[in-house]
Amino acid sequence: MRFDIITIFPKIFNSYFSESILARAQAKELIDINVHNLRDWAEGAHRQVDDRPFGGGPGMVLKVEPIFKAVKVLKLKVKSEKLKVKFKIKKTRVILLSAKGKRFVQKDVRRLLKYDQLIFICGRYEGVDERVAKHIADEEISIGDFVLTGGELPAMIVIDSISRHIPGVIGKSESLTEESFTLYNKDAKIKFIEYPHYTRPEIFEPNKKIKWVAPKVLLSGNHKKIHEWRIKNAKIKKNAD
Repeated sequence: MRFDIITIFPKIFNSYFSESILARAQAKELIDINVHNLRDWAEGAHRQVDDRPFGGGPGMVLKVEPIFKAVKVLKLKVKSEKLKVKFKIKKTRVILLSAKGKRFVQKDVRRLLKYDQLIFICGRYEGVDERVAKHIADEEISIGDFVLTGGELPAMIVIDSISRHIPGVIGKSESLTEESFTLYNKDAKIKFIEYPHYTRPEIFEPNKKIKWVAPKVLLSGNHKKIHEWRIKNAKIKKNAD
């Protein structure tokens, strides 16, 4: 899968995408993450990408023109010598990260996995010209009912959650079938929050009067009892999305 991110602060992504699982997935060419500076599509000597809002008010608004040009190129409908595009993407979806967007949940991960390319537009300042949401983006996504300084962190979160489900990215596929928000009963719309985990030492003493002990059943070697304990201690969510 190819991810394209449009932002005015491209360096924000350097650290997160160059570490751990996502770095290995890119090295194996399982995912392709590309970060683009919106100013590359802006005009004028100052490469201005924002302007004052019509009607007055505080802050600045990201302009529609450079975003339109960026998405047009990244959709790969035209050849771009700058990006040296040599392959064609069949299914593309454009996502605007927005506080007024639909809240991102686990079922959206499965839905977005069907696409070959996801293009993310990261808002900043007071927001993005509404014509981007109406005519350029296919959907708006929010990661929660709170406001951030930009869409960069939400873009990382969405890419991380989707990448984990691409075959080969996670070392053990079992990790994906026994984790939080996995569908426990499809017909009844029941999901579970994963059971607690423990590791060595078996007994931890923060001081001489206190002992924190791992459940003995997990050290018993009895797989049936361990399974029963895990089911019992998982949190069930009914009528889940």
